[in-house]
Amino acid sequence: MADQKKHVPKQTIKAYVLMLVGSALVALSFDLFFLSNNIAPGGLTGVATLLHHLTGVQVGIATIALNAPLFLIGYRAVGGSFAFRSLLTMLLLSVLIDLIPEAPLTGDMLLASIFGGVLMGVGLGLVMRAGATTGGTVLAAKIIHTRWAVVSVGGVLFALDCLVVVAAGVVFDVQAALYAMVAILITAKVMDWVLQGLNTAKQLLIISDSAEAIAKRVTADMNRGATLLSATGAYSGEPRGMMLCVVSNTEVARLKEIVAEVDPRAFVTVSNVHEAMGEGFAGLGKK
Repeated sequence: MADQKKHVPKQTIKAYVLMLVGSALVALSFDLFFLSNNIAPGGLTGVATLLHHLTGVQVGIATIALNAPLFLIGYRAVGGSFAFRSLLTMLLLSVLIDLIPEAPLTGDMLLASIFGGVLMGVGLGLVMRAGATTGGTVLAAKIIHTRWAVVSVGGVLFALDCLVVVAAGVVFDVQAALYAMVAILITAKVMDWVLQGLNTAKQLLIISDSAEAIAKRVTADMNRGATLLSATGAYSGEPRGMMLCVVSNTEVARLKEIVAEVDPRAFVTVSNVHEAMGEGFAGLGKK
């Protein structure tokens, strides 16, 4: 119990550092790429970008004004700790967007949407790893999902982002809307990478009457573990050997060679593993 209490402050400090760094990266994506190129990459911050263009109001101030009702409505719906961290992150982001000078690195909208999307994806991923969001449409989606469970969070996010993109097409032009969509897609992909981590691997399922021999070769030659499973052929009704093994991406070719040497007629499937933890990979406590 004492050890757990000692670890809580470190975890909390790490979470707040991630929130700060993530907010700074998202703010930079706007000040370095999006604002000067009229790219509104979804969310309420995207709406604030449109308001900035139409009225001249600062993006950060507009973001706070748009988010305030959501936090008042959704504080209980999403939980105290999550709401508090999200509120703090939203305020940090809003202040940083207005505080950091707008210094466009490129006037090419394609480059701006790509690199801005990457920067924003990393920032949002870090914020979400800290157990928070930047508020906006994510918070709205969670509120709607909490009240109407049949409506998925992802569906609401997609619909709201589409509305922002359409609005960008009206306020700016169709080209700006298309580049905003590029930025949204890149942001989503990069955010997934950050959330899942880079500890990816491959899972091989091998069906062979020589599964035990293959497993011994894998253990001896590759220093990897393997799990033997029982299987029955659906057509023949006869027992078959089966082996499950998870290896790094660079070890797949070697494992295929071993299978081919032991049983060239083996049936092998290879699938992606988003994250592997445990013996031979990252520890369970590591991110």
